[in-house]
Parts: sequence; C-alpha cells; structure tokens
Amino acid sequence: MINLPANLPGFVARQREHAEKQRTALGVEARSWYRISNAASADEAEVMLYDEIGGWFGSTADELIAELKQITAPRMRVRINSPGGSVFEGIAIANALRAHPAAVTVQVDSIAASIASVIAMAGDRIEMAPNSMLMIHDASGVCMGNASDMEEMAELLDLISDNIADAYAARAGGTRDEWRARMRAETWYLPEDAVDAGLADEALAAPKAGTPAAEPDEGEPEPEMARAWDLAAYGYHGPRGEEPKAEAGLTEDIRTLIGEEIAAQLRAAVVPPVENTTAVEPVAAVEEPAPEPEARANDPEPEAPANEPVDEWAALTAHLIQDEPDAWSVLVSNLTTTASSSAATEA
Repeated sequence: MINLPANLPGFVARQREHAEKQRTALGVEARSWYRISNAASADEAEVMLYDEIGGWFGSTADELIAELKQITAPRMRVRINSPGGSVFEGIAIANALRAHPAAVTVQVDSIAASIASVIAMAGDRIEMAPNSMLMIHDASGVCMGNASDMEEMAELLDLISDNIADAYAARAGGTRDEWRARMRAETWYLPEDAVDAGLADEALAAPKAGTPAAEPDEGEPEPEMARAWDLAAYGYHGPRGEEPKAEAGLTEDIRTLIGEEIAAQLRAAVVPPVENTTAVEPVAAVEEPAPEPEARANDPEPEAPANEPVDEWAALTAHLIQDEPDAWSVLVSNLTTTASSSAATEA
C-alpha cells in the first residue's frame, strides 16, 4: 500500500518530528529496515530492504541514501522483501540507486509490492528469486476535509499513479495507459510472468533437491560419518564359511604377558609326549563277505536308502559340545599326586 498524505507541504519534516517523539516516549531506537554489507564479495556490496519503505518510526530514505554514497564497490546487489510504503521515500531511493556509479542488480527475494516494485525498476538488472512475486497497483492515500479537498486528493492520486506508470513503461515498454490499466486491476506477477512482462530480466532457478555430495578426492581421509562400523568389536566375524579376519587391538599374545620361558614350560606340560608308533600291530583276520544272491530278471530293483536330513546347525556347533581335556587340571596334576605314589613312581 502507498501511504499518501492529504497535505504534502512539510509532510516529511512532520513525519520525522513525529517519529522522534514516538521514540522518545517509548524509549526505543528507530527500527532498522535496511542493511548494507560486503558479506557476499569484496567487490560487491549487498543492500537489503526487508521492511516497509518509510513509515512513522524514523525509517526515512535520507538514512539509507547517506550510506549508499559510501559504497565504493564496483557492484551492488539490492535484495528486496517489502510490501511497499511511502511513495516519495521510495522514489528517492530509486533515484539514488540510478545515480550510483556501481552496477546495480536488484534481486526480489520474496515480494516487491507497490512502491517497492518501483525501487526494483531502478536496477541495471532485475532478478526474481524462486517463488517470489511482484505487485503493481494505483496510489492510495488518506484525506480528511470537504468535497473540494477530496477532489484535490483524487487529482493528486491520479497524477502520482501516472508518474509510477511511466516508471514501468520506461523499463518494460508500453504506454502509460496500458500500465495504468494493469495498476487499477492490482496485477501480481510470478517470476516467469515478470520476465514475460518486461519487469524482470531473469527468473532464478531453484536449487535441485537431492544432489549427491561430492566424492572425496583420492588420498583425502574418509569423512567420519561415512565410515562403516567395525562389527568385529561386537563378536561379528563376517558371514558363515568365511575365514575370520585378524582383529587389530582385540587379541594379545600370551607370551608377551608371561614371558617366553614360562610359556615354554606350559607348552611342554600341556602337549602330550609323542608315542613310538614304529611297532607293527598284528593284523586281524578279515572275514570275506558272503556272496550276494544273483538278481533275478523279474525281481524289483532294491530301493536306495533315503538320505537322512542333515542338521546344519548341529554340524556347526558340534565342536562346542565335545568334551575337551581340562588344560588347567593337566598342569596341576603333579601337585595333587600323593607322596607314596610319587615315591613308588620314582623307584
């Protein structure tokens, strides 16, 4: 909405005086409705207009214009998200942007409505962000008085609306009457519509969703979150039938703990002595099997015995239930032998 006073002379001065009184009474500072920085690039200044243009709380154009004059970067990007505001403050800002020596790119981030759309026309290049909108309409205002005052206000609003229509025509082509017809209808433009109408140069593409992350270069360490869990720490050694892999850090050689000498003694005590197997064992007589009866031609062929089902799980776990010698009992068996039996053995 374009806020327009009924009595123009001295309006801006009274507006600033009223804003100062409001701030003093409320004990607050003026609301910052713009921001200027060089965050994007050292060669490009960024100006953000993210509020109403002008207003009753001290957000007047002279503050912004004074800071625009201090920008020395060769490029300037003006980002707009504004519903509009004071027509005269907006025109002052638009003319300041036109007069600035930097190459000005206007980017509509969300909405550039009413007088904010006129500020957008001041850019050397106009870009519409994805899903942003631009709106144009006739000027409006408030008037209090008699019929003559109302007629004077109507004439003034028509004059201002014609002036704004000329700004659109200068940018996009066409006539004043054509743009006034669009303004009376309060026309809204999506990014592609604004480009087709000549009010913008480009509709920026939205970033693609689901873009895969770049693969790390060869030799670059793998990202921490991309590393697979080492399930060996939880007793997993891979699918059945595969040889278990060596687990670094999970096993320890006992020889490093008890020493080579004690390990050799334990080995000698645990491993049984090798018996002499050179003696010839007597060979038992082998009985020859009785000859099988000859098969008759009419006899049915004997059926092959059915294979018993193999319990795979039992076969895999058979070694777990077999009795094995108690290694500790073997080691301490000599300590539990009685003295008499020991003496008899030694004799």
